[in-house]
Amino acid sequence: MSNTDFGRLTVFLFFLLAAARLLGYAFARFRQPKVVGEILAGILLGPSILGHFAGRAAAFLPGHGASGASAQSGAVLFFLYNFGLLLLMFASGAETQGLFNRDDRRQVAWLGALGTGLPFVAALLALPFLSISSLAGSSHQRIPLVLVIAIAVAVTSIPVISKIFHDLQVSHTRFARLVLGVAVIEDIVLWAVLAVATALVESAGVHGRKIAVHLTLTLVYFAAGLLVAPRFLLRLNRARWNVLYSTSPIAYAIVILLGYAALAAVLDISLVFAAFLAGYAVVADPDLKARAITTISEFSFAVFIPIYFAVVGYKLDLQRSFSLSLLVVFLLASSWVKLLSAGLGARVAGFNFRDSINLASALNARGGPGIVLASVAFDAGIISSTFYTTLILVAILTSQGAGAWLTHVLDRGQPLLSGETAEPVTDKSEDLLAEA
Repeated sequence: MSNTDFGRLTVFLFFLLAAARLLGYAFARFRQPKVVGEILAGILLGPSILGHFAGRAAAFLPGHGASGASAQSGAVLFFLYNFGLLLLMFASGAETQGLFNRDDRRQVAWLGALGTGLPFVAALLALPFLSISSLAGSSHQRIPLVLVIAIAVAVTSIPVISKIFHDLQVSHTRFARLVLGVAVIEDIVLWAVLAVATALVESAGVHGRKIAVHLTLTLVYFAAGLLVAPRFLLRLNRARWNVLYSTSPIAYAIVILLGYAALAAVLDISLVFAAFLAGYAVVADPDLKARAITTISEFSFAVFIPIYFAVVGYKLDLQRSFSLSLLVVFLLASSWVKLLSAGLGARVAGFNFRDSINLASALNARGGPGIVLASVAFDAGIISSTFYTTLILVAILTSQGAGAWLTHVLDRGQPLLSGETAEPVTDKSEDLLAEA
């Protein structure tokens, strides 16, 4: 990459980050989730808007031009996107203490079993009676398509809902622990189902042993990250030879994050879970949290995480086939099933009607996993370009709806969960302007 090409990339990143922060600030001023404004910034600067109305600009957009320099810029943008996602999940894990404590296990179990299981099963039972051939991709395989649709109905976003909780300053509450606990468990199961769907496309049949081994490794990795790794890291931190911990705690925390991600990559496990578990383990050391985690989180939420969500919007190409009727039908149907199922799970778990509405609204946010699901399924030829665009927009709209509802509840001075102190959203306009 020449100096000229690098200069173009830095100019683009300048506009991308500035637009993400300013639109995030604008959305926050109107009591909307900042994350939606950050995604909108990427849409405005991407091929959907800028590339469409200023055709010549498309040649200079990272990853969209025909030149090698554009491909290299796209690779850099891809790295920033993934690194921002890792930092978001790392910060989310660090902010979530006591995720699966004994007091929450029964509630998490009911919310997960009914809030996730019912939408997934309902989709599997209903789809055989519906005409969905138009949603199929180049593979033209019905079973993988049915599995992807069922996942899209049931999935909850860990990254986006974590960002919303951070923006609303409720990451430390039991409400956040419950929602994230359900999201983490359900995503493990649903990603395993997605692995089955892609395997069906890649081969005539699925090797049951391979799937079982992969799922077992994921569960073992997750259990070790929750139960074993925090204690191991506490001992490692106190070792006399660990000079990195004593001399540069910020670098030490990042090294731990990269180590978790490297091991997950070797085991073919989602790096999202790896980053989340790394933050969960690191924060067990109060000294390390005070000396490193706060600084890492502040910088990440100021720079890398807004870039991540802006790139989410940037990657969305609305010039692909788009069907308004499909978007409306799938958005309403999937949200209706998810909200009723999650609300039922909350009621069975013992929550009152108001708490159940709040929990169901948060669990209806599809966000990052919905976007990843759409990308993986489209690249594998499982879904059509029209359905791809629909899934992306549904992920964004449900996340915006969840954030708007939770903000509305807090603005009214009501707690998200009975027994907790109401924490209204504070106006951070001065801080936001300073960070931008």
